[in-house]
Amino acid sequence: MTKTTENAFYPEKTDEDWFNLGKSDAWEGKPKTPPEEDARAASMYELGYSEGEIKRPPTESGTTNQ
Repeated sequence: MTKTTENAFYPEKTDEDWFNLGKSDAWEGKPKTPPEEDARAASMYELGYSEGEIKRPPTESGTTNQ
């Protein structure tokens, strides 16, 4: 993700932050909790959550970088 636009409802969080939060929640098996007040942030969260369900975290791959 290269776009790091801040949003009006959560100025401290960028689009990339919401995407990463969604992916992290999926990896941890948490239920979806997108922000209700901001459609853009919710969309980024949903996108990250969907990717997190498809791609597992690198710690679960069983391989190490050498």
